[in-house]
Amino acid sequence: MTLNRRRFGLAAAAAAIAGPARAAETQQQRFFRRAVVINGNLVPPIDDEAPLSPEDAAAVRATGLTALKASLGGGALDYATTLEQMGAYDRCIALNPTLYMQVRTLADLDRAERSGRIGIIYSFESVEMLEGGLARIEEFAGRGVRVMQLSYNLPSPFASGVMSPTPSQGLTGLGRQAVALMNRIGVSIDISHSDDLSATQIMAASKKPVAVTHAGSAALEPHPRHKSDAVLRALADQGGVIGIYELSYLTGGRRQPTIDDWFAHLTHALKVCGEDHVGIGSDSILTEFATTPENMKVWNDSIAARKAAGIAAPGEGLPPFVEGLNRPDRCAVIAAELKRRGYRERAIEKVLGLNFRRWFAQTWV
Repeated sequence: MTLNRRRFGLAAAAAAIAGPARAAETQQQRFFRRAVVINGNLVPPIDDEAPLSPEDAAAVRATGLTALKASLGGGALDYATTLEQMGAYDRCIALNPTLYMQVRTLADLDRAERSGRIGIIYSFESVEMLEGGLARIEEFAGRGVRVMQLSYNLPSPFASGVMSPTPSQGLTGLGRQAVALMNRIGVSIDISHSDDLSATQIMAASKKPVAVTHAGSAALEPHPRHKSDAVLRALADQGGVIGIYELSYLTGGRRQPTIDDWFAHLTHALKVCGEDHVGIGSDSILTEFATTPENMKVWNDSIAARKAAGIAAPGEGLPPFVEGLNRPDRCAVIAAELKRRGYRERAIEKVLGLNFRRWFAQTWV
């Protein structure tokens, strides 16, 4: 999911950080400040012409994030357009040196943590910018793209996506070469949009753990974008991580998901995978998604364009947020709720970001 700050406004950050139960606020804030917090898929405010406004900067700081993985190139942007978007991110980071930094290495991730800046990890969801070959993978890795997928929703030269016709082609011969290359040059492999056959074959082919950075559970809601328990168990056995997202697919696109819906998917993943293999991958915008007529028109137009391009998933249409998490400090809310539900602090720290940090440490070498 890729959105632009200029097209989506946000409410004042102060209104978004009321915080969880007041009695536990000081203790919770102390715990949250020392935690490594990594969101596996999130859209930050980006402006490549001027420093972010004080309002936007306050919202970014309110997240408590150490780092986020940002998907560049959208669902189907070509090579040239992806380079343009990458340039916009580069310029925005340069314009906000005390707020953002690009993360290319584990040492960068640690520097972001120490400096209080938000690390941005460049990633791809689609493969159009790779132009059907291996050379672009190596080129973009050199430009700092640290996470890539081998298919979006439809079939690609590398693998099948979650909406591919059956029978699935699975991982292709070229895809196997891509897996080997990505393992060798330290690009993390994401199977969020790969169908079950491709996901299983990618995990079997990869010598390093792969991740589902943003998805939900098919056992709770049978949707193409969700992963079966079999895939989740294989992912955990290999050492990977699943990040639970905030899209309306959690409820099959029938209604706006609530925080209880989101936690149902999270706790199911924890039961299937264990606490070492689950994280947060919102796949929404960092700031509050305001459901104003202006914003909803832009959103609805983007959905219409995706449907026309044939890349929209079933039930796509409701805005990308969970009621109760539509705020910059969503991770603090999640941490407080996990504590309320009886999870140990160490397990909470893993979900907040340690699991994704471990995955990066294993795959960026």
